[in-house]
Amino acid sequence: MNVRECQALLATTLTGTTCTAPERTPAWRTKQSILRMASAYESDGRTFMSGGDPVNALAAFLYGLGWLHCGASAGLLVIKIENHGCPFAGSSADIPASQYAKLDEKTNRYAHLLTTAIASVSPAPDPGIPLHAFALQVRFIAEVYLHQGNKKVSDGNLEEALACFSYGHGWLDAGVEMGLFSIHAYREIFTL
Repeated sequence: MNVRECQALLATTLTGTTCTAPERTPAWRTKQSILRMASAYESDGRTFMSGGDPVNALAAFLYGLGWLHCGASAGLLVIKIENHGCPFAGSSADIPASQYAKLDEKTNRYAHLLTTAIASVSPAPDPGIPLHAFALQVRFIAEVYLHQGNKKVSDGNLEEALACFSYGHGWLDAGVEMGLFSIHAYREIFTL
């Protein structure tokens, strides 16, 4: 999926998302935070695109999608669109050659950021309750996208690598927002 398709996917997904929790409950407030973050990154991505910065736009759109997908997986959100698509489907080769240095720098920085973030959290819920298993699942998803991103770097596909790192970090940050993790290092790299 190219950058414009990722933008459209995030915008459509935001429009087609509803909340499952009653208003003014902690779950509703958490859902509001998730939607606010996804919406902010969709807006930032549009600003980056209009300013000729598809690298930061790609990172913003995939990060926002990570937040939404984690919220839906937690049962806080329902995505009510028929075929909301996969951000990793098809080709993403639309970053111009003039942006390759920026793409390389950002991809390497985000690989380090996601690696550090994963190592900086541990599941907060007690191992005996269901939320502990969900925390492990969210961390596993972040690890999968870190691994996929590193593989894409090895393959020379920095666009897809950046997409993987951004998406995985969106999942992890949303998990932190939901209270699934205790942060034991580098608190400043998380969106709280």
